[in-house]
Amino acid sequence: MIDRDSQKDGREHEEHHLQLRNLRHDDYEDVAEIMNQVYAGMGGAWDRDEFNALLSRFPEGQIGVEDKGKVIAAAITLVVDYGRFGDHHSYRQITGNGTFSTHDPNGDVMYGVDVFVHPEYRDMRLGRRLYDARKELCRNLNLRAIVAGGRIPGYREYAGEMSPEKYIELVQRREIRDPILSFQLANDFHVRRIIRDYIPDDEASQGFATVLQWNNIYYEDRTPPLIGEQKTTVRVGTVQWQMRRVRSLEELMQQAEFFVDAMGGYNADFLVFPELFNAPLLGFFDQGNPAEAIRGLAGYTEEIADQLQQLAVSYNVNIIGGSMPVYEEQKLYNVAFLFRRDGTQDRQYKLHVTPDEKAYWGTVGGNSLKVFDTDVGKIGILVCYDCEFPELSRILMDKGMQILFVPYWVDTKNGYLRVRRCAQARAVENECYVAITGSVGNLPKIENADIQYSQTAVFTPADFAFPHDGVAAESTPNTEMTLIVDLDLEKLKQLRNEGSVRNFRDRRLDLYRIDWLGRNEDGEGGLGGTQH
Repeated sequence: MIDRDSQKDGREHEEHHLQLRNLRHDDYEDVAEIMNQVYAGMGGAWDRDEFNALLSRFPEGQIGVEDKGKVIAAAITLVVDYGRFGDHHSYRQITGNGTFSTHDPNGDVMYGVDVFVHPEYRDMRLGRRLYDARKELCRNLNLRAIVAGGRIPGYREYAGEMSPEKYIELVQRREIRDPILSFQLANDFHVRRIIRDYIPDDEASQGFATVLQWNNIYYEDRTPPLIGEQKTTVRVGTVQWQMRRVRSLEELMQQAEFFVDAMGGYNADFLVFPELFNAPLLGFFDQGNPAEAIRGLAGYTEEIADQLQQLAVSYNVNIIGGSMPVYEEQKLYNVAFLFRRDGTQDRQYKLHVTPDEKAYWGTVGGNSLKVFDTDVGKIGILVCYDCEFPELSRILMDKGMQILFVPYWVDTKNGYLRVRRCAQARAVENECYVAITGSVGNLPKIENADIQYSQTAVFTPADFAFPHDGVAAESTPNTEMTLIVDLDLEKLKQLRNEGSVRNFRDRRLDLYRIDWLGRNEDGEGGLGGTQH
């Protein structure tokens, strides 16, 4: 067994707690700090009066990302009557010379004044998060489009050899990358035209800018909440993970990031990895002693968790990090991790360990059961064998669980069918969605982890609003692949109140109940004590 604690001495653990919210007047110092760095050669930050005027005129349109109390990124917007300005405006004209008097609550277009990110946070893809918030705001305000004047700071390098028209054409064809325009094109904006002297002292852009537009295809008469609206449709991505020998932790994490990147590109709300997906690292240890090997594998868990948390933030997706071994106080646990995209994380210990886990590894079960709050609803996680105990999912359902995630690891089809059929039963009896995923492939010469079997699936309740067989989607067996499924949470609400059968409401609580006797990690009674 190797001691990886000594390798982590002195390594900083960067933790974040991100929150998307509207800017406030007392955020000025944070905003000014960012602008002074980003626009050091272009006048720096607005003064406080300009900032306060902006918030007074249109507070809903000023969106920031906060990290532990400090604003580290922001998107500034106005609503304008675009017909007053047209495509030949300058930055000063459309912002009212910095007074933002051009804001018109009855206007038809949202105008993107600015987006800026603190330089220390630029690798976290916060700009995309802000653009998505702007689009949400545009839809909910029922505006027909977002228009912005886009700088092209990369043009300075090419100004002597091509026109701005040619430069923009090459950026659109992905032959050249521009720091701003490439990002805007990737976020579904299209170029309407080129304008000169948009910001005259913008030397990097040589005074040129693009007029960009994103069209709101949902433009209609409706008035929902502006930003932060609770989603009713949740996108779940699952990874049917190929077990393969690796030469390093970096190689394993490159494989993991590939899937996170792919699911982030599809705007998934959740990404699920299988149980013990990091088992290929067992090959680094003595196979003559499986118990020592799994404890060696546990030495990687903290480092993998740190990297998955960073990926959750960077790609804006909540990650169910399968499960990994955790060695605490001379006890070995099998633990599932939740890495939220706001920078926070949580964990669910596997409660029931299989006879094989006990015999080969000496694994013990945890003692707490949790329902997790996320930005898109309440979820539960049961690791493999735990889903074969219906009491657990019933307790989670009592506390509002809408989606149950089951990362598993089995070697044969009969083992898989136990997990699958129990998971599908959990979906029916608890009127919830259940997503299961496992590993495929082989790990030659790795004791107790040599073969795998999997067919990933997402299950639904059984009623008219759902697929007739209760299967939303399923993968090809024993092939590395992903599933991407949209789950309508409103259907669950309707089912529980108006379904053909109503398992939640029709329980005979006068005859039976489930009591949780354990205590959770916070010392309080598990899930609030007695469950009925």
